[in-house]
Amino acid sequence: MKLRRLMAVMVKELRQMRRDRITLAMIVGIPVMQLLLFGYAINTNLRDLSAGFADQARTSASRALVMDIVATGVVSPALEVATPQELVDAMRRGEISIGVVIPPDYERRRAEGREAVQILVDGSDNAVQSAAAQLAQMPLDGVSSGPLATRAISVTGFYNPQRRSAVNIVPGLIGVILTMTMVLFTAVAIVRERERGNMELLIATPVSSAELMIGKVLPYVAIGLVQTTVVLALGMWLFDVPLGGSLLHAYLAACLLIVANLALGLLISTGAQSQFQAMQMTFFIFLPSILLSGFMFPFAGMPKVVQWIAEALPLTHFLRLIRGVMLRGAGLSELWPDVLALLGFTSVMMTAAILRFRKRLD
Repeated sequence: MKLRRLMAVMVKELRQMRRDRITLAMIVGIPVMQLLLFGYAINTNLRDLSAGFADQARTSASRALVMDIVATGVVSPALEVATPQELVDAMRRGEISIGVVIPPDYERRRAEGREAVQILVDGSDNAVQSAAAQLAQMPLDGVSSGPLATRAISVTGFYNPQRRSAVNIVPGLIGVILTMTMVLFTAVAIVRERERGNMELLIATPVSSAELMIGKVLPYVAIGLVQTTVVLALGMWLFDVPLGGSLLHAYLAACLLIVANLALGLLISTGAQSQFQAMQMTFFIFLPSILLSGFMFPFAGMPKVVQWIAEALPLTHFLRLIRGVMLRGAGLSELWPDVLALLGFTSVMMTAAILRFRKRLD
C-alpha cells in the first residue's frame, strides 16, 4: 500500500463529495435537523390543549373554577357550550381535546363533598389523557388533601378508556408506512427512467408531461391501498383496534394521503440526478414527518412555529383523519379542514412536478 495512491483516492472522494450538493447538505443538515427537532420542537409536556367548557352553574364560583383551570396552562379555551353532549360532538369532530363539565348544582356538590366537575378526554391520544389526569389533581376551593380533594374532579376517557397503546399507534402506522413507501417509490420514478435509458423512448412518444406524471402515480395508488388493507386487517385481528367509523371513509382518507405522497415523490424525482439522491431527499421529508406529525410525540406540546411547519406535512392531516374515523367514529365531512389541506397539498405538488418535468435527457 502506497501512501501517495491512498492520498490520491482520498482527494478524489473529497472532490466528488464537494460536487454533490445533496450529500454536503446531509452532512450538515442531518445533525442540525436532529438537534432542532429533539431539542426544540419535541416536548412531552402538553400545553394549550384545545378545551371546551359547559358551565351549567353560571355562578361566580364556577367562573372562578374555569379561570383556575385555564391558568394552569394545560388547556386553552376554544369552545363554550351549554350541554355535555355538545362537548362530545365537538370532540368527535376533533375541535377540542378536553371538555370540562360544571353541573348546575356545582356549589352544593362542593359543600357536600361530592364529585363536582367532570373532565371529558379524547382518548385517541394517550398523552392527552395524561394531561387530563394532571387537571384532576387540581385542588378546588383551596382543598388540596382529604376526601373533598379526591372526589372533586372525575376524568372520563372516550374512544380508548383502557389507554391501550396499540389503539393509538396502529392507525398512525398506516400513515407512516404510506409516507415512507409512496414518497420513495415515486421519488426514483423519473430518475430511474433516465438511468435505464427509457427516457429516449418516452421522448419519441406523444405522451405529455401531465399524462406521464399522472400515469406514474395511478398504479401506486392500488399498492398503497393494499398496504392499508394489510395494516387494518392485522391491527383489528392482532391488537383488537376498533373501527368506530365507516371503512369507506378510512380508505378515502388513505387515498388522500397516498396521492399527496405520490405527488411529493414526483416533485423530488424531477429535481434528483440519481436514485441515490432521490432517496437522500426522501429522508429529509420522512424524518420531520415522523417526529412532527403527532405520531411519536404529542402535537400540542410543540412550539407554535413548529406546529405551523407540521401543518405543511401530509401525515399531520392524515393522522387527524384516520384517528377521527377509526377511533372517534367521525365522518370525512366532519373533518373537512384536513381533507381540504390534503387536496390542496396534492394540487400544489402535482402542478409543480408537471411544470418542472421536461421530456429531455439533460
